Amino acid sequence: MSIQTPPKPSPVRQAERAGERVERTAAFEALARAGFVARGVIYGVIGILAIKLAVGAGGKTASQSGALRTIAHQPFGKLLLIVVAVGLAGYSLWRLTRALLGHGPEASDSGFDRVAAFASGIAYALICAIAVEILLGSSTSSNPKHPTAGVLGWPAGTWIVGLAGAALCGVGAYQGYRGISKDFLHDSKTEEMSPRVRKWISRVGTFGHLARMVVFGLIGVFLISAAVNYNPSTAVGIDGALAKLASHSYGSYLLGIVAAGLVAFAVYSLSDARYRRI
Repeated sequence: MSIQTPPKPSPVRQAERAGERVERTAAFEALARAGFVARGVIYGVIGILAIKLAVGAGGKTASQSGALRTIAHQPFGKLLLIVVAVGLAGYSLWRLTRALLGHGPEASDSGFDRVAAFASGIAYALICAIAVEILLGSSTSSNPKHPTAGVLGWPAGTWIVGLAGAALCGVGAYQGYRGISKDFLHDSKTEEMSPRVRKWISRVGTFGHLARMVVFGLIGVFLISAAVNYNPSTAVGIDGALAKLASHSYGSYLLGIVAAGLVAFAVYSLSDARYRRI
């Protein structure tokens, strides 16, 4: 009787198994957790700058790239930016790995989770690329042409911009759901938290996610407006969304609340570096 050998796994399955082995290493986990620290630093800088603007202390609104430039201008800024860039790379790699594999050692991801992980991984890879450009001194323009202007000129460009705006409105709504329902706690090792720590993480996480809801929602609305009116100047990023808040009645109060929420999200991100299920 001949002994049949099991079929050789497909190249895709072999790649998945290799990815699973890497994902379970201590080095990969450390790199992913460093990414949460980097995310917290960026949101913290954006929030602090916006708070200074809200209270009239000479601050300014900032996007992720603006936050990175602010970090670069601090004492030992280049070293700090290198650390942040490594963290961003780690966060992006972790999110893309989760999108590819669909699960980690402690959790199981749905199809929606994998799509969200892929989008997040790409977004933070782009932010990491901006950090590298700043380190190399090749990102010096303070008033670059808004990318929406170029996209609107593409075939079906208005639809692309409009759909991107609708997607960001959806992201904002999801952030609001996560904050109100405290769904974000499902991603954390709550069993390792004391009751007091869990209560504070729950509070800052809720506040932070609601602030992100406002920011992403505003960016989405203005992208849709840019598509409908075929006017790229109406499209904004995080800095523009915060500036729009400041320009309204009681704008300084609204900006202060949202800015404080972004700082809260930064604190929540730092807690993720300790308690997130990787």
